[in-house]
Amino acid sequence: MIIFLDTETTGLEDKDKIVSIALVIVNNDKTKNIYELINDGKKIPALASSINHISNEMIKGKCKIVESEAYKFLQKNNLESTTIIGHNVKFDLEKLSLSGFDFIGNIIDTLRVTKHLIPECDIYSLQFLRYELRLYKLEKETRSAHHALDDAVLVKRLYEYLLDISNKEEMIKLSFKKVLMQKFAFGKYNGRYIEDISVCDRGYLEWMCNNIVDLDEDLRYSVNYYLSGEVK
Repeated sequence: MIIFLDTETTGLEDKDKIVSIALVIVNNDKTKNIYELINDGKKIPALASSINHISNEMIKGKCKIVESEAYKFLQKNNLESTTIIGHNVKFDLEKLSLSGFDFIGNIIDTLRVTKHLIPECDIYSLQFLRYELRLYKLEKETRSAHHALDDAVLVKRLYEYLLDISNKEEMIKLSFKKVLMQKFAFGKYNGRYIEDISVCDRGYLEWMCNNIVDLDEDLRYSVNYYLSGEVK
């Protein structure tokens, strides 16, 4: 069984909660979708609502994550034979772990896998890849960014695209292998080589690692790599 997973939350910090969850379940060539709004007792700030378009009024009266159909399905199918796939899926699984779900099966992170398999991309956000890889041409209806179900469906499309380059077993391995990135994809040094910035503005890289809490894991690894002087 393969489960494509996506969640929307009240924010990116440990204290933040899931406000929506979606599963696209593929089992023996049969596909089932589960999408639910969640109310885990934390108010949704305006910034989060501006991204996921979920308001506090929308989750009023909704169940807690542990009471949801999606959570119960995940618990029932928490097996070594199950594979969960998501874009930066570590974040989703960490949020579920705070509610008692600790997954024991295989994991594929399409964010990290894409970095490994398509290194020529400068941006790896799900919505950028939707257009860069022309995944939108496979859609039968218009999809919305930051809607959990639409994003889970898009992850499925991305995974199917990546299967033309690699295979499931290799993607499982790549999901846990850090990526040495070469360029910045944002900020004042957008498009510049990290190695060059480590020479001309070392302080900026040190500030970035010390102050940006949600810094991409691979970018943090790459910055520290170049700062350490290990470049050959």
